[in-house]
Amino acid sequence: MKAKVKRTKSDPPSLIEENGLSAAGYRLIAGVDEAGRGALAGPVVAAAVILPPSPAFRWLESVRDSKELPAAKREFLFDLIKQDAVAVSVGIIAPQTIDVIGILNATKIAMCYAVEQLVTPPDFLLIDFLRLTQLRISQKGIVRGDKLCISIACASIIAKVTRDRIMVELDQLHPGYGLADHKGYGTRKHVYCLCQNGPSPIHRHSFAPVKEAIRPK
Repeated sequence: MKAKVKRTKSDPPSLIEENGLSAAGYRLIAGVDEAGRGALAGPVVAAAVILPPSPAFRWLESVRDSKELPAAKREFLFDLIKQDAVAVSVGIIAPQTIDVIGILNATKIAMCYAVEQLVTPPDFLLIDFLRLTQLRISQKGIVRGDKLCISIACASIIAKVTRDRIMVELDQLHPGYGLADHKGYGTRKHVYCLCQNGPSPIHRHSFAPVKEAIRPK
């Protein structure tokens, strides 16, 4: 029996999961992740990425969970992933829908949309933490998947860059909150602006800090 390789927190994402699935006969393996789940404003964005079998792109050595990369590196890798992947797609759920159905359901639906819009249908899903029981596709939810699995880490980059670009555009439509800087997350500056200006239409009114800003002073 082959000994299991022990990984540490500092190890980069690997192709261990993808290679194991390929050996089991799966050919189109999609990594799935989201961005913006914890933000106070803007959409939640999910991405799905199918890499070719046994990819050998040199840029894969630079792939990490999107939160561990500077913005310029994410943008650089975003273009390479889009160029070299078999398929890439995103799913976006608006803040108004998040307020109605909750962030967990919104995240799962965004992920389902991303998978369903892949031009090449996958035969297996590797998902960061969650499972998508709505989809009748073989799948595996991996805790800390964006730190462990290359396909999921690539999806995290696509989702993060896509959402960051949306937030920069929303900053032009809803000035006064600094959305282009903090991308809608609950920074001190953002919470201060919320208290001063009240929520905008693209804030998540069901989230506690936004609720506090709505209450009469």
